[in-house]
Parts: sequence; C-alpha cells; structure tokens
Amino acid sequence: MSDSADNQAFRVRFAPSPTGYLHLGGARTALFNLLLARKRGGTFVLRIEDTDRSRHVEEAIGKICEDLRWLGMTWDEGPEVGGDFGPYRQSERAGLYDAAVRKLLDEGNAYHAFETPEELEAMREQARAAKRSLRYARPDPLPTEADAEKARAEGRPVVVRFMMPDKDMVVPDRLLGDVRIGKDELEDFIILKSDGGPTFHLANVVDDAAMRISLVLRGQEHLMNTPKHLALQEALGYPHPEYAHLPLIFNMQGKKLSKRDGDVDVHAFRAAGYLPEVMINFIALLGWSPGKDREKMTLDEMIDLFDMEGIGRSNAKFDRDKLGAFNTQAAAEAGRDRLLAGMRDYLSCNETPVAQADDDTLTALLKACEGFRTFHDVDEKCRFLFVADTGIEYDPQSVQKVLAKGSGAGYAMLIDLRPALAALEDFSAEPIERLLKTTAEAKGVGLGKVAQPLRVALTGSSISPSIFDTIALLGKDRTLARIDHCLASRE
Repeated sequence: MSDSADNQAFRVRFAPSPTGYLHLGGARTALFNLLLARKRGGTFVLRIEDTDRSRHVEEAIGKICEDLRWLGMTWDEGPEVGGDFGPYRQSERAGLYDAAVRKLLDEGNAYHAFETPEELEAMREQARAAKRSLRYARPDPLPTEADAEKARAEGRPVVVRFMMPDKDMVVPDRLLGDVRIGKDELEDFIILKSDGGPTFHLANVVDDAAMRISLVLRGQEHLMNTPKHLALQEALGYPHPEYAHLPLIFNMQGKKLSKRDGDVDVHAFRAAGYLPEVMINFIALLGWSPGKDREKMTLDEMIDLFDMEGIGRSNAKFDRDKLGAFNTQAAAEAGRDRLLAGMRDYLSCNETPVAQADDDTLTALLKACEGFRTFHDVDEKCRFLFVADTGIEYDPQSVQKVLAKGSGAGYAMLIDLRPALAALEDFSAEPIERLLKTTAEAKGVGLGKVAQPLRVALTGSSISPSIFDTIALLGKDRTLARIDHCLASRE
C-alpha cells in the first residue's frame, strides 16, 4: 500500500508478549507504529500475544499498558479500550486459529508430526556431527489423521507443521528493499503445539489478516520469520500486508542491547527518575532522524516530522550518557509544576522516606538540587531530611576521610562551628553561607574543610545538596542535634 492509499484503512499494530515490563525495543516499535498511524490518520492497534503460556505473566499486560501510557502513547483499539476487531488477546481467539489449522490440513498444506523431544535431539546431534544446521525432513508419506490418533494414544506429542513451498522466498521490505531467503534456509515449521495452542507464526498471521493490518513494522529479529508468514498468507488466501523491519538497538560497544547493559525496560527508567517526554524523545532517535540535526521534539512534533525515509538501515546505539544529558537539560528547563509532578511520579514507583514530603518541601528540595540528572539524584541527596536525628548512619569511608583524618580535624571543626551556628538568628541559606565562608577565611582553609565535616555530620555521607541549603532545610534545632550526635558517636 502506498502513502497515497486510503488513510482511513491504514492500520498498524504493536503486538507484545506479556512476559514483563515493556522493553526499550518494544517501546520504539510501538512509537514508530503510533507515529505512522497518527501521521496518516489511520488506526493504531494494541494486541497482546499471550499464546506462550509457559512465559506468560498475567500482570504484565497491565504493566505494558501503563508503560505505554506513561510515555504518552495511546492506542485506538486494544485492551482497556475495545474495538471492532477484538478480542485483542490471542488467548481469547482460539477458534480462529483452529479453523485456520483445519483449512491447512484439509487442503494438504500442513501435516501432523509426532517426534519426541529425544528424537528431535538425536536429529540435532546428527546434524552437528555432519557439521550442518538441522533442517527438519518432511516425512514421506505424510502421517494420516489415524497416525496422529495412534501417536496420541501412545503418549507422543502431536503437533501440526506447515509445509513450506519448495522455492526461494522474497520479502519486499519498505526499509531494506527486497530480501531474498533461499529455500535451503527454510523448513516446515510448527503451527499448532502439542497442547493444542497456536504458535506465534500462525496466530500472528491469522490476527494480522482478521484485524486488517496494512503494514507490519517490527524489529529485524523477525526478518527470518517473515517468509514463513508470507507462505502462510498465501496458503490461507490472505492478503499480504506491507513489511518493514527496524534496525536492532545496540549498546555503545556495538553489541545487542541486553539486561547485561543495565536497565532495558521502560519502567526501570521511570523508577530511576527520568521524565517521560525525555524518554519518548530519546527512543524516537534510536534509528530515526527527522533531519537537519534536530533532536529535541514533543510527541506532536514527532508525528508531524515522522516518515519512514528517515529510518536508517544501520543499527541504532543506545547512549546512556546522552540520555542523561537530555534529562538534565529538560529538568533544568521545566517549570515548578512539571518538576513537582515528575517527582511525585518517581516517588510513586519507589519506597523512600522522601515520599512523605509535602509539595512545598519537595519544591524546596528540587530547587536545592538544581542541575540534577534524575529525580533519583534528588531522592538520594535528600533522604537525610526524613531520618531521625539520632538515626543517621555514617558512611565509614566519609568518616575516616573527612572527620577522623588529621588527628580528628573534622571533629574539631564541628566543635568550633556549633556555637557559631547556635548563635545565628537568621537560619536561611544566605546567612549560613556568610558564616561558613567567614569561618574558612579566619582559619585560613578552603571552604571544603568547613563544609564537608558539616555535611558528613548532618547527612552521614559526603553527598548532599549545597551545604548552605542542607543546613537551612534541616533548621537550627535539627542541625545542632545532629552535630551533637555525630560528636557523641566518635570512637
């Protein structure tokens, strides 16, 4: 279908398997499909491919929906919203798959097979010994229905395999051009499992046809599946949707992005304190460029700028440092209400004492941490405020380096500072700053020699917002109480 085709009939889908939270690669696939649908006035369908019961996680469906909505993506048909082509969970569409299998069997395009796992493993061993890849050998003659019944009675696993045509297959790809796959790389594959459930291949093809999908836009890891799907469509008399396979997402070392690289799920970035508008902007740039070196875009701007010609063929690289820089800049430019809402969302995903803070306190913390990278940084720097003054846990390395070093020079500084802080009437940041700088000048030391002992005494570590804000946020009574507790805890 060309871009001039009836836009109202243009339908794309995102079809995740509910095994956990939404992966970054899946989020990109969903986003690109959404952008195409919105750009062309078409329909974006969310379909849950939950036929693999061994990996199914029921609560993952809600997690995927929540992750998509957090990113700002909504679907026109699918779970929670319905539509004319439902149900949108494959586990509820078994009748369609059974009918397709029956048609393929009746017309001689599929057959029963009943090798045991041990027999299949023996075939693999033979192939390895011959230094060739295993290619399933079609039986001759084909098993009959009676053979299948007998095998079931014997307790053997009975599956249905599709008969791949004996020819090379060409995948017309909107991004890669025509991709030819030789017949020697293709084999008869299972479409119905021994438990009676459909495989991914069958359910995928049946549902794309039933839901009138115009374009299948998915990752390149599915490229070798597409010849199978084209062959199934031909055998079932289905029209072929267009296909386009997105480049893979690699880490900065040029290897496929995986859990070994750290967070790869959308929820993990949400829980780490990234803004959703930053995440979706960054995800859009994984393999697509709007041109003119443009990088910063809202979702509406992406819709206006998106086209498939901007999708590259080379693999995308996930640059965490760049994402961090994006988020730092976005947070610096955001207004009070946006930051407060973002911080509240972060707190809803994490167990932290900071969650008890009211809006005014959170606003003060965000201001005290200006220049922060993520909301997690604000949380980490400010948790000390919500701990009992006598419950501070001191980082041993900070104590040794800042307080005990030099015959207890840091402790001595605290002893000198305490009466000066107690005498200070205005306990806001500016008077505190003047006091500490005056103390440093009088003692002939750098400000760090004054600030760091206080920071460790008040927070338990050498990391916090500016020392002036830290002291002001705690207030006089709590500041003095923590200094006393620190001095009393000396070994």
